[in-house]
Amino acid sequence: MTKFTLADLAAIIEERARTAPPDSYTAKLLAGGVPRAARKFGEESLEAILAAMEGDKAALTAEAADVAYHLLVLLRAGGVSLDEVMAELERRTAQGGLAEKASRQ
Repeated sequence: MTKFTLADLAAIIEERARTAPPDSYTAKLLAGGVPRAARKFGEESLEAILAAMEGDKAALTAEAADVAYHLLVLLRAGGVSLDEVMAELERRTAQGGLAEKASRQ
């Protein structure tokens, strides 16, 4: 199992946001703000869905990596940290899934 985590990826994205290297894809995405980051996240999400529906495990793996990356870029663009998302997930798992979902309605 890899030791690379979403927190590691979020730290790389944060560094690219802070330093904005001219050759950084991340910096270019972030320069486009939430609309550009959201559009790319949507595209990658659809590609992951299609790979899953086709039963293509290798493609799904690759697309899932793209989805994870683009979600973290979107979160950064929207001013939401990975820690905030993880805290929300932790809060939600404190109760059963159906009860938690009902509490959001």
